[in-house]
Amino acid sequence: MRRRIALTLGSATAVLAASLTALTPAAAQASPGLLAAMQRDLGLTATQASARLTREMSAARVLPVAQQAAGPAFGGAWFDPARGKLVVGVTDPAAAAAVRRAGAEPVAARTSAAALDAAKAAIDASAKADPAPAAVTGWRADPRAGSVVVTVRPGARGADVDAFLARAAKAGPVTVATAPAAEPFAAGTVGGDPYYINGNTRCSIGFSVQGGFVSAGHCGGTGSSVVGWDGSWMGTFAGSSFPGNDYSFIRIGGGWWTAPVVLGWGTVSDALVRGSWVAPVGTSVCRSGSTTHWHCGTVLGQNETVNYAQGAVHQMTRTSVCAEPGDSGGSFITGDQAQGVTSGGWGNCRSGGETWFQPVNEILQTYGLSLVTA
Repeated sequence: MRRRIALTLGSATAVLAASLTALTPAAAQASPGLLAAMQRDLGLTATQASARLTREMSAARVLPVAQQAAGPAFGGAWFDPARGKLVVGVTDPAAAAAVRRAGAEPVAARTSAAALDAAKAAIDASAKADPAPAAVTGWRADPRAGSVVVTVRPGARGADVDAFLARAAKAGPVTVATAPAAEPFAAGTVGGDPYYINGNTRCSIGFSVQGGFVSAGHCGGTGSSVVGWDGSWMGTFAGSSFPGNDYSFIRIGGGWWTAPVVLGWGTVSDALVRGSWVAPVGTSVCRSGSTTHWHCGTVLGQNETVNYAQGAVHQMTRTSVCAEPGDSGGSFITGDQAQGVTSGGWGNCRSGGETWFQPVNEILQTYGLSLVTA
């Protein structure tokens, strides 16, 4: 069983205070390796990476307060690195003052987040009844565009795509853009520090939970057996969902143990996990996986639908972080806050690309799990 992690783990931390003035600077809690990866992938200095993390942690805590302050006028939110704070769209100027008091910067929005989410949900429902053509790579509610953005493979149009777009337009405002097709990031058996499913598929551990760990659903079905990096029996998939969702819960045994850690693979320091506050769009985020190890980028969108060849997966978060086969299921983390497990994407870590993750809080709620935290 794994003995590679050499950390002294204290007792679980207390719930963070609501007051932002009491927020510990991010640099004091984030691993040096995570800050180094942010510097490399986001083009930041050490001082800039530390300052950005602190502001992002503040923005994550401001978000639910600002959304409540905006009320029905809430038009979505995102972190603006230039301002160093959370930006909230409002469809009614009268809500701006309350949003500003909550600690966010209000801007005019054309469409409410509720209306965009309803339009996307209608497209999701339509695609379940009549699946989207393969040339349609996904769709997302985009508050900054004020519409649902449907992405299509470059140069790929036809009667089936046009019919899907016509159906989508009936749900609400729609904008069409181009994007490569995403693929799940699972892989065949290779060396490294993975876990293996039924002896022939390699994926990456997401986050430790009480009783096991969470990962991607496309890695294995319920009942599938799992072995660890050393070949010893590790556990069994207690729950799995793909497509529709892309998450799983692996219940462990055989002497394996859980730790509130995201592995640094010996190139960066291991990172402790202390919670799962949701990082707003625009926030930096880093990923650890068994193929490409540590890479960072930013959150580009939330509640997106990705149309894989196997079927559509909903409620995904899109990032500018690269990934490759075998990284599936691996950890996405901002500072010390768990964000989600790697699902799939396009591109690679040589030329770049985009990767989607399944938010971890949805997985915890679905299976009634709790994170193992430091």
